[in-house]
Amino acid sequence: MRISIRAKVLLVGACMMAGLAAWGQDQDSTKQTKGSLEIALAYNPLLSNVVGNNSFWMQGGSVQIHGRFWRGMGVVADVSGLHTANTGSSPGIGLDLVTATFGPRYTWSLGDRYAVYGQVLAGEANGLHSIFPAAGGANDSADSLALYAGGGVNVHLKNRLALRAIEANWLRTQMPNATTNVQNNLRLGAGLIYTFK
Repeated sequence: MRISIRAKVLLVGACMMAGLAAWGQDQDSTKQTKGSLEIALAYNPLLSNVVGNNSFWMQGGSVQIHGRFWRGMGVVADVSGLHTANTGSSPGIGLDLVTATFGPRYTWSLGDRYAVYGQVLAGEANGLHSIFPAAGGANDSADSLALYAGGGVNVHLKNRLALRAIEANWLRTQMPNATTNVQNNLRLGAGLIYTFK
């Protein structure tokens, strides 16, 4: 039986989150910095390319769940959806891109107001409602591995609310494009964060 990339990513993410919850309950609070769970909603513009020098902007958003369990170490799950009506390669050819990724994040607290973080996430990317070259024709959807690497800055506002001032990530996908089948993208972000303590 063949297991899809999506099933593997979801299984790994579920195991990471379950392990985080179990580990956090097992630890003595006097031996660690207090853990937390954050939910972030962000607006995400993404600079992408199809082939060669044809670049275009996609617009969308993401939801992130971040659990910090020991000092600055934590795990994050990120699900994003992006859209453009015109990829620039041919008039009227759009693209919808959905990614689901998981991975580690390290956060450095700069006093009580600012936090800087770095992360590396892996998962799946799904391209929809576009044209993806294939043997003997073309498909309107494609799946590939998604790799994110980057970081950002959070600013504490009031009580449990914080502002995601900026996030910048390199996103690599490997969808069919009739040349290298590799896309290197820049995803930016800003939004709001709610922290459960």
